[in-house]
Amino acid sequence: MWNLQTALAILGTLCLTSISGYKNGKVEKSCESMMPEHHSQPNTTASPYTLTVNASKFSPGDNIRVTLSGSEHFEGFLIQARDATNPDGPAIGSFTLVDPEISQRLTCNSIEGSAVSHTSNAKKTEIQVIWKAPSKAPPTVQFLATVLAHYKIFWLKLPGPVISQGDVTPAPSQSTTVMSTNSASPSILPQPFTSEGCGTSKSCLTDPVSCNPSVDTNCFFLSYSTLGQTVSFELSGPAQGYVSFALSKDKWMGDDDAYLCINDEGRVSVEAAHTTGRTYPEVSSKSVLTDVGWRVSDGVIQCKFSRSIYTPQDPVRFSLNSSYYLFVAHGTAEYGMIHRHTWQPLISSHHQIITGPPEILTGSRSPLLMKYHGALMLIAWMLAGSTGKIMAAYFKPDWPEQTLFGQKIWFQVHRMLMSLTVLLTAVGFVFPFVYRGKWSTRAGAHPYLGCTVMILAFCQPIMAAFRPAPDSSRRWIFNWLHWAVGNAAEIIAVVSMFFGIRQQSLLLPYPWTTGLLSAFVVWTIVLNTRCLLSHVPSAWGSDINCKMIQTESEMKQNMLFKIIYLYV
Repeated sequence: MWNLQTALAILGTLCLTSISGYKNGKVEKSCESMMPEHHSQPNTTASPYTLTVNASKFSPGDNIRVTLSGSEHFEGFLIQARDATNPDGPAIGSFTLVDPEISQRLTCNSIEGSAVSHTSNAKKTEIQVIWKAPSKAPPTVQFLATVLAHYKIFWLKLPGPVISQGDVTPAPSQSTTVMSTNSASPSILPQPFTSEGCGTSKSCLTDPVSCNPSVDTNCFFLSYSTLGQTVSFELSGPAQGYVSFALSKDKWMGDDDAYLCINDEGRVSVEAAHTTGRTYPEVSSKSVLTDVGWRVSDGVIQCKFSRSIYTPQDPVRFSLNSSYYLFVAHGTAEYGMIHRHTWQPLISSHHQIITGPPEILTGSRSPLLMKYHGALMLIAWMLAGSTGKIMAAYFKPDWPEQTLFGQKIWFQVHRMLMSLTVLLTAVGFVFPFVYRGKWSTRAGAHPYLGCTVMILAFCQPIMAAFRPAPDSSRRWIFNWLHWAVGNAAEIIAVVSMFFGIRQQSLLLPYPWTTGLLSAFVVWTIVLNTRCLLSHVPSAWGSDINCKMIQTESEMKQNMLFKIIYLYV
């Protein structure tokens, strides 16, 4: 419900409070604050909307028809009635609906129906409701409304008529209080940022390394410099919706001091926010940013701002005299509402005191744990697992009279490599859970396939530990299960790797990684095809493998093939 611009509106009564971005109009949590949480300031131009009533006098229990209309469409609204002498007070009275399809009653100040809002973001030009005066109504009542034309285009606290009881003379309407938003009045930057001065007059974090945002439209750039008791920040990056950065006490998202530059139809809003866990950032209602500027050109969003080293008026802002990791992220936005970042954030390689001496920072978008995960899985299944399988399939006739620790050499090498495969798989399997802290819901089929491979890999040594003797009548059961489970694990592991190499946490070079993995698959298929075509399968009572046809020609071909394989 965050991504639709419907919500807000008409706040009536004397004031309007903050309306959250809910397209269904369920905005009770905004009954008191009444400022739309849409990351923008209210429109100060003349409003195309008006509030009217059908009476100027009322008595307790009377029904007053209230109409909100406009010369332009609107999507959301919130209407309340309040004491005209206390516009910041609670909503009074209750409303009855005229058209339940486009309006609904809300419970504010524990009074059912004391406010009315929209039911959807469908466009409309008029809404009518009936207000019932309470038995203990104040002498004068005023209706106010907040009207939302578009997600970031709204009018706050539109004053409606003041009605009075009996012979009471209506008092002049009180001015309503508009809550200040976080965004400072911005200016448009005359030219792009530059990397000149990085490491000497300002600290910089760039991706790619050493890129210059003034000439490279693919450059992500963050710089900061200290002047007295303030720090100036510059942020730039190619993005369709927003670029952002955050100060973090660790390399994990959550409890971070974040700053957002959001492009909404060619205009950029610059806001301070705070993140809790992996949830949507909570935008600050306190104005802590100064000297705000922005620029949008060639698909690149740039913004700058300054803030004090200490911000006692906003306790969730971090002190800039401390040391933090820097996160740079970007993604899409819709009507000023940001979506989850499309790439893994760029994270500085070490923490840095923001007010410290200037330096050129380095960072990576691929967490070290995820790199370890990918490397271990590739070694396990592209090297150890495939080689162990080949040893069992092709090298049994070799070293017939030699043993290693009491067993044939091929068997010991096979067992060692497959044990290594299971071990590497188990270690690599743990790393994503350590990094994410929970199950990843955005990794597609990869984690499900990985879990399947892990289970099958563990089944192999368990079956081997309880296998029957070679001359047992039940040995064939183990042979076929060992062969089937092993091949299934290998096939699923390869499929899982194809999904894994496209994960944003690895950022592997595409399409080279896909080509390399495809070459490995082709190589494996060639090996197995040669085994099937050039050799005869063993009997059911023996180990399942490709037994060598002991002709001189075959032996020479076999030796050549083994040399080629070991060389590769």
